[in-house]
Amino acid sequence: MGATTEPASGARVRGTIRYWAAAKSEAGLAEEPYEAATLAEALAAARARHADRPKLVQLLGHCSYLVDGAQVGGRDHATVALTEGGTVEVLPPFAGG
Repeated sequence: MGATTEPASGARVRGTIRYWAAAKSEAGLAEEPYEAATLAEALAAARARHADRPKLVQLLGHCSYLVDGAQVGGRDHATVALTEGGTVEVLPPFAGG
């Protein structure tokens, strides 16, 4: 099984969250590790880690997400399984689109 294999139900995996544009600025860093089973869990942990950065916490509610290069779109973040060694890209809204 490679990095694109979904974990067993509820299995926590490790990967990287990458912040882009305004999210990067508000986070004060370009990337950080996650240990979570789902996108919702990874984002909840990021919000908790950055509780002292309320603009980032608010911005995360408006961002688009890519998980291992695939758009999450309108899917419930609790149903988006993360993969071992995977990447979550945090894309804030961009002007004009």
